Amino acid sequence: VVVNSCIEEHMQWHKTLFKNTCRYSLYTRTKLGYIFHKRQMKKARERYPAGHSKTQPTVINGIKIIPVPILSDNYTYVVIDTASNMAVVVDPADPQPVQACLEEEGAELQAVLCTHKHWDHSGGNRALKRRYMSCRVYGNAMDSIPGLTHPLSDKDTIDFGTRLHFRAFYTPGHTVGHVIYLLDGRAIGGPSSLFSGDLVFLSGCGRMFEGNASTMLSSLDTVGSLNDETLLWPGHEYAEDNLLFAAEVEPCNVVRDQKLQWVLQQRGQRLCTCPSTLAEEKQYNPFLRSHSQDLHRALGLQQKQDEDWTSYRARVLEELRRRKDIYKDR
Repeated sequence: VVVNSCIEEHMQWHKTLFKNTCRYSLYTRTKLGYIFHKRQMKKARERYPAGHSKTQPTVINGIKIIPVPILSDNYTYVVIDTASNMAVVVDPADPQPVQACLEEEGAELQAVLCTHKHWDHSGGNRALKRRYMSCRVYGNAMDSIPGLTHPLSDKDTIDFGTRLHFRAFYTPGHTVGHVIYLLDGRAIGGPSSLFSGDLVFLSGCGRMFEGNASTMLSSLDTVGSLNDETLLWPGHEYAEDNLLFAAEVEPCNVVRDQKLQWVLQQRGQRLCTCPSTLAEEKQYNPFLRSHSQDLHRALGLQQKQDEDWTSYRARVLEELRRRKDIYKDR
């Protein structure tokens, strides 16, 4: 019975994978993707005229980070140096609420920092570039970023004035050219901020559309190497779903239980759940815990005799992602 159940589960996963692969190709490689995005944008504006979640700005010594809720669960981030009113926007899928935020804040847009090509992260690039003539669009050239003007490589730095200092990290896996952006906290006397796109979420990680588990593990290890005090600003409001999944794969994690209770309270009032810190994520995010013996036991996995540690961790990550895909689609 157990063997049959496992076979059925794997068959279901392969069917789901095939279905999602077909949809993904249409979304990313044809005009249908942009048409679909515009329709989703219109529906979200009608359903959530004030945004899908209630957000509050975070101010760190004069640097204001404003999560702007867009579409059904995305976040765009407007980052403003209040001393100079210079602004940078991360992943502006819908230009309308971004422009409204900039006008309300009296800020002048300097640049778009785009993590990857998917329309729910890049759909507003060209419109904002037209509206703000001096606006630059940053991203990785391998990802065919709409409106790209300034291609980035791994660890490139981007400076705006004297206090907005970003570093780009090349983190493929979700897409072939995915990039994350770290706002350096040293220039402002506070914690750094990581804008992680679809690489890492609160207690989750993105699907591996254009990379394998080894590639994704390397990208996740980039995040894991950053300072524990770093604030995490993800591209989606997935916290509740992710923590419920984490409870299934690692049921005895007390820190996760505590975070889940807080998130349930927040989401019960439609409040934003970000930022978390990387210190927190390393304690309860299973995708950042592929080294954890507790997680290995919970998944029923063991390192093979001829398997090196990195390959084993990649296999752990692959199994986690497989289970999450089934969990999400069931």
